[in-house]
Amino acid sequence: MTEPDDLPAELPAELPDDLPAELPAELRSAAPELRDAYTVLAAGAAEILPANGLAERLLAADREQRGLRVKLGIDPSGAQLTLGHAVVLRKLRQFQDFGHTAVLVVGGFTGQVGDPSGRTATRAVQSADQVIANAQGYFDQLMRVLDPDRVEVVNNADWLGVMDLAEMLDYTRQITVAQLLERKDFAGRFAAKQPITLSEFFYPLLQGIDSVAIRADIELGGTDQTFNNLVGRELQRSRGQAAQAVLTVPLLVGTDGVEKMGKSLGNWIAITEPPGEQFGKLMSIPDSSVVSYAQLCTTLHPAEVAAIAASVTAGGASANAAKRQVAREVVGLYHGAPAAAAAEEAFDAVHRRGELPTELSFVDLPGEDPVHLPGVLVSAGLAPSTSAARRLVDSGGVRLDGTALARGQYDHPRAELIGRAVTVGKRRGARMR
Repeated sequence: MTEPDDLPAELPAELPDDLPAELPAELRSAAPELRDAYTVLAAGAAEILPANGLAERLLAADREQRGLRVKLGIDPSGAQLTLGHAVVLRKLRQFQDFGHTAVLVVGGFTGQVGDPSGRTATRAVQSADQVIANAQGYFDQLMRVLDPDRVEVVNNADWLGVMDLAEMLDYTRQITVAQLLERKDFAGRFAAKQPITLSEFFYPLLQGIDSVAIRADIELGGTDQTFNNLVGRELQRSRGQAAQAVLTVPLLVGTDGVEKMGKSLGNWIAITEPPGEQFGKLMSIPDSSVVSYAQLCTTLHPAEVAAIAASVTAGGASANAAKRQVAREVVGLYHGAPAAAAAEEAFDAVHRRGELPTELSFVDLPGEDPVHLPGVLVSAGLAPSTSAARRLVDSGGVRLDGTALARGQYDHPRAELIGRAVTVGKRRGARMR
């Protein structure tokens, strides 16, 4: 990894201002459809390495009359996928829509090692059975985004698990320990005298071997995967293959508009959430995040994203309309346009007309009398514990049929609760029976 354009760099935290991406010189005389493909595929990218890599690969595929092989490695952890996880999947779907093949590399072998990217400590090891079981849970969610007719699924245990030591050692000669220690996560742990296992050092090498095995043209990943993906370029060159281009996508900011989307922060939106939940959460994002959600979470063309950016800049009703458009687009992707329209109407019923949510689940009341309402909130999944539920009551966040409960109003006659709606906030509630 000695070429200057292959050295990892600190990536910008903000999305680029030039929407759509500037067209490279190589493509200015290309066919309009090829120029449009580049504009769409480059839009929203955090970085393309080398800078002309995507253009060169598109032109090569056009000359050879074939689709690109676009690699995405997945080491499943069993987690529910969020819009943050889906950013790279949406980019992969864009490649599919232009006729290219998505190659999903399931980490049947590397998943047992554990990706050290962004880690401050050694990751817990998964068994082969755990990796495969988690992968099976992933695919239903993955195919909500990807076109299953243009997906090739491979398991890197098929080549890594049978590779002999001599071949592996030959690969190790292509990368130095000094290069590995340039990685921010490894450098930090080394400086702090925290342990780094040899297997973690091997992870970037193993991921690079995957690119050789599948003959990848493009590798996608988050900004935390840049180093690993560049290793793949170097290994491909050492085996006489054309080096893959690397396209990284930004990390999506959560609904708070500040931190990276994550479940531990409570600022996440799952791709499998009900339409109403998705729409409501999307309407809660700050205006400053609307353009990045439009760019990273929808199928809108860069020109349409630019129009949304102009509406957000205008502020007021225009910004609100832009946010609504993004919310409709996202919900429509995962649930269909009719569901998105119904979710918007339900949102307006609650937030504009002050009505109770129409889609309430039922919760059974306990046999005791009086009923301790915080316990009902826990049973309905509206609070994690009775103490948290009491705090919600005390803060005025719990309502019975739309009327806020007073501080300390925990116990109620059972007969007075049957058939009534208990709500927490404006979108979550249950009807008691």
